[in-house]
Amino acid sequence: MATDRRRLKNALTDVDYPADKDELLARARLNEADTETVTALRTVQPVSYANFADVAGAVPMTEGQSDADKAEQDRQRTQDGLAESHTETPDHPIVEELGENRGS
Repeated sequence: MATDRRRLKNALTDVDYPADKDELLARARLNEADTETVTALRTVQPVSYANFADVAGAVPMTEGQSDADKAEQDRQRTQDGLAESHTETPDHPIVEELGENRGS
């Protein structure tokens, strides 16, 4: 499941940061968040989040997500138990556009 930034923001109003996953879920339920938003919050790592931007980067988002949010979300997603060097990382945007180092 995924949510959008507006619904997530509404679900997490009045959260006192830093907040952990359980606090975020409790606040979302108190604010009567929709099922998709609560389900999306359940997918985040059980760590302490310093601010809303940290949470937004960890929650699966639907349309309307900025490129910065998408990049942050990609950085947050790793498989448990894998070294960072073994996780999938996106290519640098210049490499995507121009290809690998062409001898420059």
